[in-house]
Amino acid sequence: MTKELSAMHDQRRSQLLRGVLDLCLLALIGEQPRYGYEFVEALTESGLDLVSEGSIYPLLARMERAGLVDSYRAPSAAGGAPRKYYRLTDAGTAELAAGRATWGTFTVAVSRTLEGQGGAQNSDTGDTGARHDTADDQ
Repeated sequence: MTKELSAMHDQRRSQLLRGVLDLCLLALIGEQPRYGYEFVEALTESGLDLVSEGSIYPLLARMERAGLVDSYRAPSAAGGAPRKYYRLTDAGTAELAAGRATWGTFTVAVSRTLEGQGGAQNSDTGDTGARHDTADDQ
C-alpha cells in the first residue's frame, strides 16, 4: 500500500472512531471504573490504537458535565499520586444501552450498503417495492 493510501486509511479510521469514541469509553467504563491511561490501553488492545490520552480527557470531561459519568479519586497501586477514576451513572448506563442499539442498526445498514445490498429487496420476487411512475400513470 502506498503512503498516500495508508494515510487515507488512517484518516478514515480516525474519523470513524471520533464518531463513536464516546460510546467506546462508556462501554469500557461499564466493564469497570477506569482512569485515563487505562482507556488508552484498553482501546489499543481492541485494535483502536489511534487514540491518545489528549483526546480522551476532554471527552470524559464533557461526559461528566452531561451526567453520564462521575469520578472519584483513589490511591495509585504504584504508590504515586491518587488517580481519577470514572464510573457510569444511571444516565450513562441508559446512554450506553441506547448507543449500542443505534450502533447495531447503523452497522447493519452500512454493511448492507458496502456489500452491495443497499436496496431492501423482497426475497421472493426481487422487487424493491419502489414505484416507477410512467407517463400513463399521471
